[in-house]
Amino acid sequence: MRQRNRLLEEGGDARWLSAIEVQLAELGASIHLARTDSLTHLQALIEQSLDDDSFPAAHLALTPLFENAAEPSSSAALETALIATRQASRGLDRAAGRTISGPHRVDLEVTYAQKGMPAALGSTGEQKALLIGLISAHARLVKLRTAITPFLLLDEIAAHLDPDRRRALFSALDGLGTQCFLTGTDRLLFEALGPRAQTITVRDGRLYPD
Repeated sequence: MRQRNRLLEEGGDARWLSAIEVQLAELGASIHLARTDSLTHLQALIEQSLDDDSFPAAHLALTPLFENAAEPSSSAALETALIATRQASRGLDRAAGRTISGPHRVDLEVTYAQKGMPAALGSTGEQKALLIGLISAHARLVKLRTAITPFLLLDEIAAHLDPDRRRALFSALDGLGTQCFLTGTDRLLFEALGPRAQTITVRDGRLYPD
């Protein structure tokens, strides 16, 4: 993409520019289809927990790849459409000094499923609970696809959660069967863990097992 932007700025060889745009389309189509596939599997895992009131469920979607056109379903058709878009936007990209459209501009949209509300409009606690649900679902997806559950490093994960949700969080982490590192500044937030956790206090730059 940097090479294309430089060629546009300098008025470089058109054949070289076209060759770069073909490569961008091939890679962009692969990335976009992989994202779509991952989101489909992640959404399926999230929907399994829709009846669980512990955490709000998220509805996931990608912002449109093409502003005024339907998205092709096949890889070959998607590559063709991306090449055409690149060629049509050369003048705009040259003026902007950057590539203004493509898979790199696609964003993730998250909706609070039970309320039908964009996650950005939720309270801090609701956003935190949505994020926890997403992290949990993603860890389960990695486990299903690779047979390896990732370590979870969760900083201030219990903050802004009420006691019931904290208990639900710890139970969900137990169910993953992996090692989790939870940090926080208030010991009371982790009381519900009880003997299931090893507690370490950081004081004066040193670690002290409790």
